[in-house]
Amino acid sequence: MATMHVDVVSAEASIFEGEAEFVALPGESGELGIFPRHVPLITRIRPGAVRIKIPGQSHEEFIFVAGGILDVQPDAVTVLADTAIRGADLDEAKAEAARKAAQEAMTNRGSELDYAKAQAELASAVAQLAALRRLRRKA
Repeated sequence: MATMHVDVVSAEASIFEGEAEFVALPGESGELGIFPRHVPLITRIRPGAVRIKIPGQSHEEFIFVAGGILDVQPDAVTVLADTAIRGADLDEAKAEAARKAAQEAMTNRGSELDYAKAQAELASAVAQLAALRRLRRKA
C-alpha cells in the first residue's frame, strides 16, 4: 500500500513524524480523510482528533488538536496545530475542569472579547472530551 509522510507539530513540540496510509481529522467544513496522492489542499482545522493509520499496525495513532492549519501535498501531510496532545496523554479530569471554567467564564463575562475567548476554550474542552470518549471506544 502507498504511504505519505505525516508531521503533526505544535508551537511546543513535534508530536508525530512518520509514514501513514491514511489520516483523518476535523476540517473547517467537516471531517477530512486523506490518502496518499491526495490533491494539494490548505485549510483550517477545528478542535478534535487526528487519526493516523500507520502501515503494519492494527491501531491508529490518535492526537488531539485544538485547531490549526492543515497542509496536504500528494506525498506529505503537515498539521500545524495550535495545541496538540497525544491520545495517551489526554486527561479527562483536566478537560472537564476546563469545560466548567469556560462555561462559568461565559456566564460571568466582562466583555465581548472575554466571551469569545471563553467560547473558544469551551469548544476545545468539549472536543477534547469527545476525543477521549472516541479513544476509549476504540481501545
